[in-house]
Amino acid sequence: MIRVLLADDQHLIREALAMMLEFEEDLTVVAQCGRGDEVLTAVDAHDPDVLVLDIEMPGLDGLSVAERLPGRAVLILSTFARPGHLRRAIAAGVRGFIPKDSSSAELADAIRRIHAGGRYLDPELAASAMMAGENPLTDRERDALALAAAGASVAEIAGRLHLSEGTVRNYLSNAITKLGAANRITAIRHAQRMGWI
Repeated sequence: MIRVLLADDQHLIREALAMMLEFEEDLTVVAQCGRGDEVLTAVDAHDPDVLVLDIEMPGLDGLSVAERLPGRAVLILSTFARPGHLRRAIAAGVRGFIPKDSSSAELADAIRRIHAGGRYLDPELAASAMMAGENPLTDRERDALALAAAGASVAEIAGRLHLSEGTVRNYLSNAITKLGAANRITAIRHAQRMGWI
């Protein structure tokens, strides 16, 4: 029996997934979480074989959870399959990435493959990630742009990143230039669409 942990902040979706997986003879859902930060405790309590994590959850997103659980069999489930998310998932050791509009049979198959030590990547997402290229932003540019996307002022970003305001302006300016954007707003939108922030 493959023991599965499901984490999705949408209760109805999480319950529906759990019910669908319970119809599979070799799968059982041992834990469900509505927040990413609940997953770490649930993993300790239930020791699942495979974690199926939504990418966007309160507390911690699915990729951040995966980064904190190295060596665990993780399958990321996402509505928004962005190339940057796939690259980050692979870097975090995630073994699978599947869109939420996949069938229950595809989800069950992905869980079995991952449990057996294999990988499962949605072919369309893999192709779009290859075509999108690498994230041109440095870690600091990405951090500054992500904080700006959350509404932080230059002074607030400087305080959070322990940098001078001039350095923050330089990072934001570099990000805008690298993304070929006209301003900070369009740079943020482009980076979000690509999954880079």
